[in-house]
Amino acid sequence: MADTLRHRARLWTSALVVGALLAAVVLVPLLVPLDEQAVDLSRRLRPPSWQHPFGTDDVGRDLLLRCVYGLRISLLVGVVAALVATVVGTAVGTAAAALGGWTDRLLMRLVDAFASVPHLLLGIFVVAMFRPGVWPVIVSVALTHWLSTARIVRSEVLSLRSRPYVDAAISGGASRWRVAVRHLLPGVLPQAGLAAVLMVPHAIWHESALSFLGLGLPSHQASLGNLVQSARSSLLAGDWWPTLFPGLLLVVPTLAVAGLAGVWRERLNPRRRSELTL
Repeated sequence: MADTLRHRARLWTSALVVGALLAAVVLVPLLVPLDEQAVDLSRRLRPPSWQHPFGTDDVGRDLLLRCVYGLRISLLVGVVAALVATVVGTAVGTAAAALGGWTDRLLMRLVDAFASVPHLLLGIFVVAMFRPGVWPVIVSVALTHWLSTARIVRSEVLSLRSRPYVDAAISGGASRWRVAVRHLLPGVLPQAGLAAVLMVPHAIWHESALSFLGLGLPSHQASLGNLVQSARSSLLAGDWWPTLFPGLLLVVPTLAVAGLAGVWRERLNPRRRSELTL
């Protein structure tokens, strides 16, 4: 009973946090426009107050508003990059396991080749070829995050290939393409969806790292990485709020999404959950 209550509390807490953040990034820009170039040095580095709950930054801009806009951009990058990476990884993993033979070996060696290069280093190489902007960051994150999905999907498809209904389809004369699309791919979609959800916070952190290094979004554009990067000098001067609040908006969504993904994982594999609670 206690375990069930804890399970439900984690689910509802994570869902409420994710829902509140999504509502903020959708509604706030519609109600309060942000001027990226606005400067008001008379309000520079004011601590949190009723007028400015998150304080102001080093040029007098409201930090709460910039954090919401920054989270909006970071979520856009994270969600789109995660979806692209999941589609690529699912296609590669399904093709490798369904076709087998030299196709499987070739695709897995491609995965190993990409995996041998650190994600951040490969991401820096990709964004360095383009001007700073949202789409180069999305391409960079997507190209460096499909590898784990490909391995997960390949493992799941190899497991599905031994099921009786797949053997029956093959015995009935179905082609490999038909077996992959009609029987194997639907079986791995739940795992691929879970991988996509887990990839969103990872992609947000990756975008923040690139922006922190000055290689992601333009410096004037609000994103969580840019906000943390611009607050470095303020932190050294003892002004903690320009760093704390963007950092919290990186950590809180990560924990909330991890909570939802944990519930999803337990529902996909309830037997594992029962074994863990014994």
